[in-house]
Amino acid sequence: MDKKGCIHVYTGDGKGKTTASIGLAIRAIGAGYKVLFVQFIKNKLSSEHMALKKLSPQIEVRQYGFGFIYGNNPSPLDKEIALKGIRDIKEEASKGEYDLIILDEANVALHYNLFPLDELLAVIDNKHPNTELVLTGRYAHSKIIDKADLVTEMKEIKHYFQKGIKARKGIEE
Repeated sequence: MDKKGCIHVYTGDGKGKTTASIGLAIRAIGAGYKVLFVQFIKNKLSSEHMALKKLSPQIEVRQYGFGFIYGNNPSPLDKEIALKGIRDIKEEASKGEYDLIILDEANVALHYNLFPLDELLAVIDNKHPNTELVLTGRYAHSKIIDKADLVTEMKEIKHYFQKGIKARKGIEE
C-alpha cells in the first residue's frame, strides 16, 4: 500500500456491506495487492467466493462459522470457531503479509458475543501500519466506530424480501 492502512467499518441494517467490501477487494487485487477475506458466522460458499477465486490468486478466503445464528444464543462451537478465527486474524494482521484484510460479519459476531470486544480491538491496535482493515456487519460497537477512519452506514429504505422474494443466486448468494 502506498500509505498508512486505514480502518473501514461498513455497518447498518441495509443491504450492501459485504458487497462493498468485495468491491474494495477487487480494487485492491487490480492494484496488485494481497487480500485476506475472512467471514465470521457464515459457512456456505456463495457466488462471491467463486468470483474472488477466479479473479486472482492474490486473495485468500477463510470462514470461521457454522452458519447463521438466529436469536442471541450461539452455541459453544460457534464461540470456539469465532474465537479461533479472531485470534488467527490478530496474528495475520500484525505480520503485514496482506495489504487488505476484510473481516466480514465481525460486528455481528461481536454483537452475539462470539468473541470478546478486547480481541477485536487487539486486531485493530496490533495490525501492521500498512494493512488496510475492513469490518462489516450490523451492530458496529461504538469503540470500533471510534477507532475507525471511515464508517459507512447502510440504511434500509425498502427491501424486496418484504414482498416474499428470497435470496437469489448471483444477487444475494
